[in-house]
Amino acid sequence: MSTTLHKRRFGQRLATFIAAGFGSGAAPRAPGTAGSVVGLLAGLALWFAWPPLLPAGVLVAVFGGLWAIRVATGLPWRASAPADHDDPGWIVIDEVAGQMLALMGLHRFTWAGVVAAFVLFRLFDIVKPGPVGWADRRGGAGGIMLDDVFAGLLAAAVEGLLF
Repeated sequence: MSTTLHKRRFGQRLATFIAAGFGSGAAPRAPGTAGSVVGLLAGLALWFAWPPLLPAGVLVAVFGGLWAIRVATGLPWRASAPADHDDPGWIVIDEVAGQMLALMGLHRFTWAGVVAAFVLFRLFDIVKPGPVGWADRRGGAGGIMLDDVFAGLLAAAVEGLLF
């Protein structure tokens, strides 16, 4: 096997692993919730290590996730038509990023706030109010990521008011 082909296959496997939320997207039931749990645990680890690491982790998850979705699926950054997209259930790096973003609404650590971050993010991701639904209809790798970013932002805003 040529070195170039080997590198391409490794890159494809790595992108698929990342897009699948480090394997959580293979959960037989509720892969989006499994991805959210990974995001919650990663976000909490960053928070406890040093709180300024959380925003950096969100950026890595968003931009690394966009790369991974694009490479793993071959989807364009943006679909040519709003309905011209597919959001495979196994892609959950967007849930990982959105859940980490939701934690950023907490002013201080409380378990009630952590639970609220999880519940609010999942609620907004499932119900898709306003900008979340708009982003979901955009399609492409960007649309897959953007709806969860908006769900995370909405969850963070509500948490900022409550906690």
